[in-house]
Amino acid sequence: MAGPQRSIPQSKDTLLKSYNKRLKDDVKSMLDNFTEIVKLSKVEDETQVSRFTQAEQDQNEIHVRAANIVRAGESLMKLTADLKQFLILNDFPSVNESIAQRSQFLKKAQTEYDLKLMRLRDEIAADLYDVEEEYYTSRYKS
Repeated sequence: MAGPQRSIPQSKDTLLKSYNKRLKDDVKSMLDNFTEIVKLSKVEDETQVSRFTQAEQDQNEIHVRAANIVRAGESLMKLTADLKQFLILNDFPSVNESIAQRSQFLKKAQTEYDLKLMRLRDEIAADLYDVEEEYYTSRYKS
């Protein structure tokens, strides 16, 4: 993290360590399974079982390992969603900063509108005074 480390409550710290462990485990699982798939692609010259049987066994193992890679990928996607949710629910400094900025913007706008309304009130009062003076000094009043 950039800047000073924020103090994190024990449960949050434990949760973050859990996320880190899940990440490492899933990436390791993907790497291990991929490495084994690559090893299975190597054809051995002499084996005790027939080539066809060995090919079927290798194909089955590749399918299982590919499924393990997919499972680890889905787990990483779930981890990403969990991290986003954690950030949204627990990033109070960012939320507070956003609220403070919005509040400051709205106070500035309120001040501007108050000044405009006071100017408008003064103009209307001056115009009303002129109209009243004209009316009361008019010879056409009833």
